[in-house]
Amino acid sequence: MDFETVSAPDFGRGLSGFGVNLLVRDVPRHTRFLSRVFGMQVHRASRDFAIIGYHGQLLQLHADSTYHANPLLSLLPEAGPRGGGAELRLFHTDPDRAAEAAQTEGGVILQPPTDKPHGLREAYILDPDGYVWVPSRPL
Repeated sequence: MDFETVSAPDFGRGLSGFGVNLLVRDVPRHTRFLSRVFGMQVHRASRDFAIIGYHGQLLQLHADSTYHANPLLSLLPEAGPRGGGAELRLFHTDPDRAAEAAQTEGGVILQPPTDKPHGLREAYILDPDGYVWVPSRPL
C-alpha cells in the first residue's frame, strides 16, 4: 500500500491486527517529535492526520478537530497529559539518543536511560501531548 496516495477508504480496509491511533493537539508538531526523537517514518502528514511507520508497524495521528463526532473526544483533558497509564514501547530505539533528542524537541524525561533487570536499557519520555514513550534496546 502506498501510504502517500492511498484513499481513506482503501487505507481503512487495508488495516489489520492491532492498531494505535493517538489524538493530538498539533499533528505537525507531533510528527516532528516522533521523527526526530525516535526516527519514525512520517507518511501523508497534514494538519489533521498522519500515518507513521515504525519497524513495519503503523501508528495514526488525528487532530482533535477530526474527532468532532467521536465519543473519545469528550474524555480528553483540555490541558495536561493525555496518556496516563499507557506505555508506548519502542523496542528498536536507542534510549540514550532518544532522551537527548527529546530534550531539544519539547519532551520531558520521566526516567533517564537505565539498565533494567528484565534485560533492556530504557528511558521514559513524555511527549508534548502527554503520551509516554519507552525507547529501549537489549543489554
